Amino acid sequence: MPAFRYTAIDPAGQTVRGTMDAATEAEVVRHLQRQGSIPMRAEPAGARGLADLLHREVGRRGMGRQDVANFTRELSIMLGAGQDLDRSLRFLVDTAPNARVRATVEGLRKTVRDGGSLATALGAHPGSFPKLYVGLVRAGEAGGTLAPTLDRLADLLERERALASTLTSAMIYPGLLLLAAVGSIALLLTQVLPQFVPLFEQSGAALPRPTQLLIAAGNALSAYGLYALLAFIVLALVTRQALKQPRPRMLRDRLLLRLPVVGALTREVVAARFTRTLGTLLINGVPLIAALGIVRDAIGNGAGVAAVERATVSAKGGAGLSRPLDESGVFPARTIYLLRLGEETAQLGPMALRAAAIHEEKTRLGVQRLVALLVPAITVVMGVVIAGIVASLLLAMLGLNDLAAS
Repeated sequence: MPAFRYTAIDPAGQTVRGTMDAATEAEVVRHLQRQGSIPMRAEPAGARGLADLLHREVGRRGMGRQDVANFTRELSIMLGAGQDLDRSLRFLVDTAPNARVRATVEGLRKTVRDGGSLATALGAHPGSFPKLYVGLVRAGEAGGTLAPTLDRLADLLERERALASTLTSAMIYPGLLLLAAVGSIALLLTQVLPQFVPLFEQSGAALPRPTQLLIAAGNALSAYGLYALLAFIVLALVTRQALKQPRPRMLRDRLLLRLPVVGALTREVVAARFTRTLGTLLINGVPLIAALGIVRDAIGNGAGVAAVERATVSAKGGAGLSRPLDESGVFPARTIYLLRLGEETAQLGPMALRAAAIHEEKTRLGVQRLVALLVPAITVVMGVVIAGIVASLLLAMLGLNDLAAS
């Protein structure tokens, strides 16, 4: 007779777990009911070992951003339609798009059915749900507004994903164009130019200085190009590791804010993330100081984090946010003005969200301008370099013609 693992609530109100030999799960449920217990879960005993292993693996790897956004939206819809949390999670388990999402939601449902809150269940999966997410859900549960909170949280996640997608997608074309430019120049120097070298050597004539430099550059690229590429990859990996340290990362972030064009765009991105997250937290009932502690993890810029930390100290003393944020020089003047207005009118949350909408639109326009500058610049530089290579070859060929004519 197979063994079943069960979870139930006994007559004293305590959660009990154990195993029972029975023919079916229904028999386990009936036996528990005869004992006066309320069955919460019954499943084959061997199933949990694989499920627990899957849950641990998911906890390490986490769900993707798109999966988290879809999960949040669907859960808010189910709760808004009047379904209880357990039934909503069961629906999400049944409709999960892949095994990783299914295992995560099963873990959430198990914790909830064992008596834990949804925020507690989410906190056990930090690889999928960050502190911001858990904090908002905890506030929604405490205020009895879980469905609206999840709906606003889904909006926040989708806007963040749209902002990141805008930045990434806009850089694809300039990146491909730059790669094509470098590849074309390397091809000319290593494949096309060597075809003319024997002709130049046979003539015995002195080559123009530009042609000599091109030949030397082509020889160096052919001999050391692979080593240079490997060195570049190693340098990129070392730089990536170095930027994980607080001091180099802070220097990088401050430098980004000072660059022309890129600096203004970076400020808009930081302001959009800050105001969108802060406004969402405040509207969902999270206290200001706690909200600022959560916001720091969502900014993505060390200089912005330092500014928020100074503003947190100021807010604890009752001095407000706008002044220390203004003194930091990180956020645009529009951000400071709207936050100050929100503080004066006791509408800090709504005004932060209005500021976020403005900054997100400014970011979109800024990315368009940046691409509009990068694409012609790369095209012009590539054209000038290729034209210089062709001109040097033509200059050498004209010198050979003059030598033959004389």
